[in-house]
This record gives sequence, structure tokens and C-alpha cells, in this order.
Amino acid sequence: MNGQVNSRFGPYNGSMPRRSKTTRWLDAEEAAAWRAISFVMHRLTWALECQLERDADLSYIEYYTLVRLSEEPNHTLRMSGLAIVTNQSLSRLSHLVKRLETRGLLRRETDASDGRFTNAILTDEGYARLVASAPGHVENVRALVIDAFSAAELRQLREASERILARIDGGQTGRPAAT
Repeated sequence: MNGQVNSRFGPYNGSMPRRSKTTRWLDAEEAAAWRAISFVMHRLTWALECQLERDADLSYIEYYTLVRLSEEPNHTLRMSGLAIVTNQSLSRLSHLVKRLETRGLLRRETDASDGRFTNAILTDEGYARLVASAPGHVENVRALVIDAFSAAELRQLREASERILARIDGGQTGRPAAT
């Protein structure tokens, strides 16, 4: 096995921690912190999803896909690159892109520089939908997250989030590597 785990959320390329003979169970404070962050991850995603569906007729992943394309030169990105930045498998992304393509929000074209690749391209209609939906999304993000913290707390939240992401991306477990 190559160490890659595939799930419905796409591939996980970090190395999974090895099970030790003795489990380090969470104490009450650690369990409370874990439950709080776990609940926030699920509830925040749901709250963002509901607002976007209601106000923009876009799912959160559809909106995020449009955002990522809007940030690229010529609003274009190879499907393989888009899969990485949206944390989707190519198969799952293909279904998502097909839905967005059917609605006229993006299109696919063969990469002119290398015909083995396909590019996803944000259309003018897709960009207009993104521009129209961004204010409501940003207001929701501000109301749910940003305005709940001081500038110093936001910096700490960002730093803590980046540490978690680095551990996910690097597969670090906080334990010395097995020799």
C-alpha cells in the first residue's frame, strides 16, 4: 500500500499515526476541546452551506470552486490542480464540474499546452454569480467567526489552524518517528 487513504472526502496523503500498544486517552479538558472543535467544524460548514444555498443557489463546495478559479490567472486551472485545492478526488470533482458546467458557471477545455490535461475555466456568468454571492457569504463569515474574536485572538486562531493543517499535510503525530 502506498500510504494514501481514499475516503469520500478524497485522498489523504499524510502518514497515518501508527497505533501504539497503549492508547493515550483524552482527559476531560482535552475531550471537551476536541468535542468543541469537532462540533464547530460540522456546524460552521452547515451554516455556511445553508446561507449559500438559500441566497445564491450554490453549495459551499460549488462556491469555493468558483472562488478558487476566480483567483487564478485567466480564471483557469487544470482539473488536477483544482482537485487538490478543493480537496476532491478527480472523479468527485468531475461530477461537481459537470453540474457547474450545466448551469453555465464554468466550462472545460483541453489544455492547449498539454493535451493530456483538461482545464476548468470560470465563465463570465460564473464570475457574475460569484461576485453577486460574495457579500452575503462574507457577512455570514464575519457574523459567525470574525466578529467573535479580537485581532489578537484571530491571529491565534489562524496560527492554531495552520499548525493543525501542517500536521494533517505532513502526517505529523507529535510523537517521535518509529525507528
